[in-house]
Amino acid sequence: MNAAITGVVAQLALLFALECLSSAGLAQVVRTEVIPVPSVTMTDQEFLNGLEDGRPVTIAGELRLPRAGVDRLPLVILLHGSGGIGSSVTDWEQDLLAMGVATFVLDSFSGRGIINTNNDQAQLPRLAQAEDAFRALAILSKHPRIDPARIMVMGFSRGGQNALYASLKRFHRLHASPGTEFAAYVAFYPDCTYTYREDDDLVAKPVRIFQGSADNYNPIAPCRAYVERLTAKGNDAQLTEYARANHVFDSVALRQPVQLPQAQTTRNCRTIEQENGLLVNARTREPFTYNDPCVERGVTTAYDEQAAREAKQAVHEIVVKVLKPSVAASTARP
Repeated sequence: MNAAITGVVAQLALLFALECLSSAGLAQVVRTEVIPVPSVTMTDQEFLNGLEDGRPVTIAGELRLPRAGVDRLPLVILLHGSGGIGSSVTDWEQDLLAMGVATFVLDSFSGRGIINTNNDQAQLPRLAQAEDAFRALAILSKHPRIDPARIMVMGFSRGGQNALYASLKRFHRLHASPGTEFAAYVAFYPDCTYTYREDDDLVAKPVRIFQGSADNYNPIAPCRAYVERLTAKGNDAQLTEYARANHVFDSVALRQPVQLPQAQTTRNCRTIEQENGLLVNARTREPFTYNDPCVERGVTTAYDEQAAREAKQAVHEIVVKVLKPSVAASTARP
């Protein structure tokens, strides 16, 4: 194991050890595995052109199994937001484990030397986590305890954007390993201000978006417009709106609203993909950068108890319908 992989695994192992010190009352976990995920860091243009020759990087994630045995379990791959892995992600992890669903929390930052991208989104291309998710899907589809037909991706904010756009047929064709596919795509408060070529042609799986109407980080209006386009083309896409809910409305840790005065937001930007895969500012027709005047700073994050409760119930329904956690899959390898 090379030094880069060793470092990432050591960081996640330490995090797991610290979590174990305060695990009383948490969902049952019979096994935890820290799994390296070889990936690449590409520019968005390289990703959009279907290249796979970006800068190699090894990231990692924690796989947790809710019960012992040899049966194959459903799995949710969780993609964090700009702040990295926080309690909003791990709270969902606990909820899913309690339902009998395995979880894989994928860390796209540590292996790249990133702490967070809140104040400097240019540190990581917007679609990097989609590539990471496809790589993780390929690895976990071969795990002896995971049912490859019952793997869902669920992301939050930046991770939600990647979970959402991972549903594009074009991106599957360009980047997913043959024979692998997510069973559903769940995106919490994603950024929908980007328009990609063929972005209304999705795989034939459920896509669910959950967003607050008061979100001033990733405003809901672009997601409304996008879902309207998707449903008009017959895609199984739904947007659930929560009145007056802010960004990260599902995080209990934000009972007291938190202002992030330096956090970058593209709420007033519209970015479109050209034929060569270049992302341009829709107003100026120049290549988009985070120095564009449309990029602003200052956002609000806050918990909303009712919205969080309703969203949890909605996700439970998706999990039961699509992942069927009570169903024991065959132990035979595919």
